[in-house]
Amino acid sequence: MKRFSLPILFALLLLPGCATNPVTGQRELTLVSEREEVAMGTKNYQPGQQQAGGRYLVEPGITAYVSEVGKRLAKVSDRPNLPYEFVVLNDSVPNAWAMPGGKLAINRGLLYELKSEAELAAVLGHEIVHAAARHGARSMETGMVLQAGAAVIGAATADNKYGELAGVAANTGAGLLGLKYGRDHESEADHYGMIYMARAGYDPAAAVSLQETFVRLSKDQRPNWMEGLFASHPPSQERVEANRQLAATLPTGLKTGEAEYRRAMAPLMKTRAAYAAYDEGRKALAKGKAEEALAQANRAIAAEPREALFYGLRGDAREKAGDLARAESDYGEAIRRNGDYYDFYLQRGLVREKLRGAQAARADLQRSLALLPTAAAHQILGKLAQAEGRDDQAIQHFRAAAGAGGEQGKAALGALARLEIPRAPAGYFSVDKGYDVAGNLVLTVTNRSPVTVRDAAVRVRLMRNAFVVEGEQTFALGGVLTPGAAARMAVALQGRPDLRRIEVEVTAAKPAD
Repeated sequence: MKRFSLPILFALLLLPGCATNPVTGQRELTLVSEREEVAMGTKNYQPGQQQAGGRYLVEPGITAYVSEVGKRLAKVSDRPNLPYEFVVLNDSVPNAWAMPGGKLAINRGLLYELKSEAELAAVLGHEIVHAAARHGARSMETGMVLQAGAAVIGAATADNKYGELAGVAANTGAGLLGLKYGRDHESEADHYGMIYMARAGYDPAAAVSLQETFVRLSKDQRPNWMEGLFASHPPSQERVEANRQLAATLPTGLKTGEAEYRRAMAPLMKTRAAYAAYDEGRKALAKGKAEEALAQANRAIAAEPREALFYGLRGDAREKAGDLARAESDYGEAIRRNGDYYDFYLQRGLVREKLRGAQAARADLQRSLALLPTAAAHQILGKLAQAEGRDDQAIQHFRAAAGAGGEQGKAALGALARLEIPRAPAGYFSVDKGYDVAGNLVLTVTNRSPVTVRDAAVRVRLMRNAFVVEGEQTFALGGVLTPGAAARMAVALQGRPDLRRIEVEVTAAKPAD
C-alpha cells in the first residue's frame, strides 16, 4: 500500500476546498462556505454595533442616505447577492468596518470628515470589497490552517469605557470587529473599491484625494484617527500613488456629489458641537471629574435633547457623584430614546442593585446581557443565582465574567472557585510526586485557586496498568492553604514503584473564607 507523507496528505485533504475568489479571480483555499460566512457576519453584527456606541438614531435620514450609496455600490460589486446592510454608529471615532457576508458600518465621526458623496462611496466601496473578496473569511481560514482553530480576540469599546467585556469573542467568528487586514487585502480593497465607484457612477479620483487627506492626518498623529480608521486601515503614500495610477485608467467626469453630501449631512453637522460636548464629558468622567462631566452632559442635552447617549452620560456623572436616584432616572430617559443599547440597561441595573438590591436589577441586567455580554452583569446575576440556590446557573455567570479579566474578572474567579472547589477540587490543585531518602512517597500539593482552602483530601492510586487499580487510599492533608501555598506529606508504600504507576488527585477541599 502506498503511503503519503503528511504534507502531501494534508494538501490532498484541502484540495476540495479550493475555489476562485469572486473579486480577484485567483484560486484560493476555501474552508468557510458562503453560508457560514454570512452566518458569522450576521451573528457578530449586532454585538459589533453595541461595542461602538450602538446605532445613530437621532436622524434616520443620515443612515438612509449612507445605505442608499452603499447599496448602489453593492449592486455593481462582484457579489451583489450578499445580504448587505449599512449602519451609522454613534461613535465620534472616525472609523468604518466590514464583517463577512456584507455587514458594514461607518461611524458618525468619519461622516464629519468626508466632503462629498464620492468620498463616502470611496469608504463604502473599500469596505464592500473586504466583504466581497472574503477578506474576513480568508483571514480566519489562514488562522484555521496555522493554528487548527481561529484565535479568540477580545473586543472592547472604542473609548475603553467598558473594557471588561465577556463572551463577545466566544465563537469562531471572534474578533471580527478588531480584525486588521494585511497589506495585500488593503491594496485589493483600494483597487476594486475604485472600480466599484466607477461602475456606480462615482468619480474614482475621490479615493485618491481622500487617501491623501488620510496621509496628512496620520502625520499629525491625531488620537481619534490613530485609534480608529488608521489602526485597521493604515494610510501611506504608496497607497496614494497606487490609487492615482488606477484612477488614470478609469472613466473621468463622473459624479462627485459635494452638494448632495452637504445637504444630506446638514442635520448631523448642525449638532456636531453637542457631540463634542459629550466627548469632553466622557474624558472628564474618565479622569474622575463628575461635576465637569455633568455640565458637559447638560450642555449636550440642551443642544440636542433627542440623543440617548447624552442622558447616559448624565446618569454616569450622577452615579459617580453618588446621586443614584437621579442617575436611575437619567438611564430611564436614555432607554426611552434608544431601547436597544446595552449600556443604558447595564448602568441602570448597577444603580438599582445599589439602591434596592440584586432582585431590582435582574431585568435590566438580563436585557443588557442579551444585547452584549459584560462581566459586570454576569457578576451580579451570578450572585443573585447563588443566593437563590441556583448554583449551576451561578457557575455559568461567574465563568463568563472570569474570562473578561480585570478586577471584576478576579472577583468572578474567586466566586467561581468557592462554588466549584467543593464539587470538583482537582482542577484547582497541582500535585508533584517524588521519593525521600527513606523511600516514602512525598506529595507536594499546591493550591492554584484564588481562595484559601481547608480540609483537603488526597487520593493515591497504584495502577497495575492504565485501566487496573492495584491499590488505593485517601489521606487528609489538614490545615489551610492560602492561594499559591503548598503543603507536603509523606506516604509510606510497600516498595518503591515507578512514579508513572502512581495516580494522585485532590478529591475534597472547602473554601476557608
